[in-house]
Amino acid sequence: MLSDERKRFLLIVCVCTALFLGFKFIGPKGTITHWIKAKAEIRRQEKQMEQYRREIEAMDKDINELKNNKDSLEKFAREQFHFAAPDEDVYLIKD
Repeated sequence: MLSDERKRFLLIVCVCTALFLGFKFIGPKGTITHWIKAKAEIRRQEKQMEQYRREIEAMDKDINELKNNKDSLEKFAREQFHFAAPDEDVYLIKD
């Protein structure tokens, strides 16, 4: 059997080891905490990339429409840049 001193010493060693491992892997700069934060950041960036992909697809569709349809190009120029034919008057109404 172990003496009381040895039991106390082993208990202290086990507690210290557990604390060390806890701080090493779970603490503020621990590996597990870092992995969780990194995974959350990756998910956030993947969502942002998907949003940008959808925006790019919509812009590509709009560009293709403007290239192939003269009427839509004229409408776009009038709405976005307030273009007008030489004999037209343009009135801007702001909300």
